Amino acid sequence: MPKIAIIEDDQAISQMYRFKFEAEGYTVETAENGRLGLELAESLKPDIILTDLMMPEMGGEEMLQLLRATDWGKDIKVIVLTNVGEQELPPKLKELGVSGVILKAAMTPRQIAEMVKKQLAS
Repeated sequence: MPKIAIIEDDQAISQMYRFKFEAEGYTVETAENGRLGLELAESLKPDIILTDLMMPEMGGEEMLQLLRATDWGKDIKVIVLTNVGEQELPPKLKELGVSGVILKAAMTPRQIAEMVKKQLAS
């Protein structure tokens, strides 16, 4: 089964997604900031990463820059989970090879799970 890394500082959101993906048979690990998320990605080698942008210690954009600079992380699929409006998204996300951006408040866990399945199948 595919491995998913969820990098999200809001524990309630992180656990909600974790339960949803585990119920569907995925291996799921979580981290609460970009620094720990980068360490998690290096050890887990996930098939896909779901990451928030605004987190303590290290945000998602900085974590992605460091991830993409590694041989092991340059091709991992990444979906950004955020409540930031599209106009406020860092323009660099496209350069960092983000597969998609999800507005957390606008999608249910089931819709997000479907999006992840589509990304993993492509």
